[in-house]
Amino acid sequence: MSHRKKNKTITPGIAVGVIGAGSWGTAIAGLLAGQGYSVDLWAFEKEVIESIETLRENTLFLPGIHLPEGIAPSDDIGRVAAGKDLVVIVVPSHFVREVSLRAASYLPGDAVLVSASKGIENKTHLTMTGILQETLPESFASRLAVLSGPSFAREVAAKAPTVVTVAAADPEVAAFVQHVFATPHFRVYTNTDVIGVELGGAVKNVIAIASGIVDGLGLGLNARAALITRGLTEIRRLGIAMGANPHTFSGLAGMGDLVLTCTGALSRNHTVGYRIGQGKQLSEILSEMKMVAEGVKTAKSVYNLSRKRGVEMPISHAVYQVLYEGLPPAEAVFQLMTRDLKDEMDDFT
Repeated sequence: MSHRKKNKTITPGIAVGVIGAGSWGTAIAGLLAGQGYSVDLWAFEKEVIESIETLRENTLFLPGIHLPEGIAPSDDIGRVAAGKDLVVIVVPSHFVREVSLRAASYLPGDAVLVSASKGIENKTHLTMTGILQETLPESFASRLAVLSGPSFAREVAAKAPTVVTVAAADPEVAAFVQHVFATPHFRVYTNTDVIGVELGGAVKNVIAIASGIVDGLGLGLNARAALITRGLTEIRRLGIAMGANPHTFSGLAGMGDLVLTCTGALSRNHTVGYRIGQGKQLSEILSEMKMVAEGVKTAKSVYNLSRKRGVEMPISHAVYQVLYEGLPPAEAVFQLMTRDLKDEMDDFT
């Protein structure tokens, strides 16, 4: 790791593996390959591998975006993980445990691992780095980083200006990842609050479902603004209970990602909520989606984790009840609006 600590400039010779070829994984692979890095991209779907090899395009998850020649797709996770200086894990959160176990024996002992998956595991309530610490050798704990922030894959792939943060317990690891990822259109800040950055990226998806429900019900911009604001309060509450720095939630991985996911037309979680607000059933909505809306599973984790920790999260709990207990969306809104009246500042602890 010592050579990485000294290397603060982009080095095209770095070998990169990206595990996960959904829209975000493909966008990350394109970003890094566009910088001159050699990128092996692990894909589960054979049609994704074939379309990238023949068309230089992921026609299933990121259609219409031309990908650099430096991306080599493969269904061999050993090939993608072995011999790499940097490995990015970008699979849906409920696959992170399985995929990391498969990759563990191939990872070089000095590789840096970046989690770009957002979620909280249902059974263990672990964040993604928590899962990686369980599934990988202990020596990797100091070389884990998290990439998060307001970043729709399609806009990143189209080179629209995007600003994110990378968090790692070791500032040198964060700085290494920062310099590998940074481009004139992809600006990267660093942070040492790993748990805060992860919770911000995970829980905002639950709030985005709520925001979509508000929009689907046609309740107006006032309601959506209030929902986002109070949603941020809930994220901060849980973060503080989990040992996060409260200031993290005013930054890119907190407020930034929350605003984007709650308002952007490309948000899968907002789309799920919107369609629920319009009267569609969750099973029907999910059956029609190619990509995962992380907030659906995370809502269950947040509900159970917050109850275990004694953290008040009424919006998140309402989303859980709508998704899993059949609470009508309009009734959920009424219950939230008629809760006991409180002092707003009581929440800012």
